[in-house]
Amino acid sequence: MHRLLLIDDDEHLAPPLAAYLRRFDFELVSALRPSDGLARLAEGGIDAVILDVMLPEMDGFELCRRIRRDSDIPVLMLTARGDLTDRVVGLELGADDYLPKPFEPRELAARLQTILRRARPTAPDALSQVLRFDGLDIDVERREVRRRGEVLALTGTEFELLLMLAREPNKVWSRDDILNRLRGREADLHTRAVDILVSRLRRKLEPLQCIKTLRNAGYAFAAGRAG
Repeated sequence: MHRLLLIDDDEHLAPPLAAYLRRFDFELVSALRPSDGLARLAEGGIDAVILDVMLPEMDGFELCRRIRRDSDIPVLMLTARGDLTDRVVGLELGADDYLPKPFEPRELAARLQTILRRARPTAPDALSQVLRFDGLDIDVERREVRRRGEVLALTGTEFELLLMLAREPNKVWSRDDILNRLRGREADLHTRAVDILVSRLRRKLEPLQCIKTLRNAGYAFAAGRAG
């Protein structure tokens, strides 16, 4: 059973949501304040965080930033419906996904299943596989990426994006293709979401230039195979 941490100051949200998510083998614990949420997260045993944007003490963006300083735990942000800025900022700060409020609990469960699946090895035949390129090693089993010997701190979404591109070097992936593959469904943010994810990944891969942009087409993995 996966344990989820909900950080939301709506005290009426957690009890019915916890009862619903138990159907999907999720255990939900909650915190009403960011400080309580950080303390609970520090205790360990949490597999993913559901994080509201509007919070006392600090907003969800600052809280996401603090979580990302020490952890690559999957983070799903709850944003105001129709507020594109909130979604963009959340992704830029390292959130794995977003869901506008009000939301359907079934969609929340589906998105949580997706980001948790991305946070662990997905297929037995992928075990022990290491993709090696000039200056870059991608260990599929350990979900570990080394840039010139240094281990990079990637989120589950960033790792899956890199792995998807690296498994088919020079293949051009459109933005919609990438979103649908990573999220497993049609998404409504499209171009901007993918651009943000690629930008985050590129910064972590620097000075390597592994991902090239093809104007009006999409992205492709451009690193050469290790000799």
